[in-house]
Amino acid sequence: MELCIAATPVGLRPLERGLIAALALDSRHFGFVRMGSVLGMVLIRLHQPRGTLWTMTEQTELTEFPVPHADRHFEDYQAGAVYQFAETVSTTEAEIIEFATKYDPQTIHTDPVYAANGPYHGLIASGWHTGGMMMRLLARHYLPDSASLGSPGIDELRWVRPVRPDEQLRLRVTTVSARPSKSKPDRGLVRTKAELLNEDGEVVFHLTALNFIRRRSVEA
Repeated sequence: MELCIAATPVGLRPLERGLIAALALDSRHFGFVRMGSVLGMVLIRLHQPRGTLWTMTEQTELTEFPVPHADRHFEDYQAGAVYQFAETVSTTEAEIIEFATKYDPQTIHTDPVYAANGPYHGLIASGWHTGGMMMRLLARHYLPDSASLGSPGIDELRWVRPVRPDEQLRLRVTTVSARPSKSKPDRGLVRTKAELLNEDGEVVFHLTALNFIRRRSVEA
């Protein structure tokens, strides 16, 4: 039996080292456990006997991907890896208005005068604009170059907090799982939780992305 990842936080900081949980896993590759106010997710590479005891360990955040962008392949994505990149993105009031005027023409995004007295007490970026800023960082720092084969979709997209002009945002990603494709052996499917954090470390946006990534080598 091979342990792929001991534990990954779900919406919270990494679980404290040494936390132990007895899990009754079903036939899928993951299980959830709650201890007090802490929710953790455990991922197993192979099917395990029900009731297996695992030790949850703290996850260390990396600031750079260990493999260069151009040489990155499916094998380089390890379940449980957590990255928080140094580069930040922001948007101006003019850019918020320009984007929203074209793609999301709601007054909370396009009219500063209305927005000042509106539900958010100021102009805020369209959620799709925020998603685009996240995608810029994801492509620059996490996804591979030529080995990227697109995505079948995303899960669990949430706009948690409004994004305002000139707010500095950074990306934190957690590789949730990585499994070879059964139907197309030249690639694998990587599931990633991507979060945008503001200057106070608060999550403003998150989603779970699915990406097809070419394998460096295929076993015979």
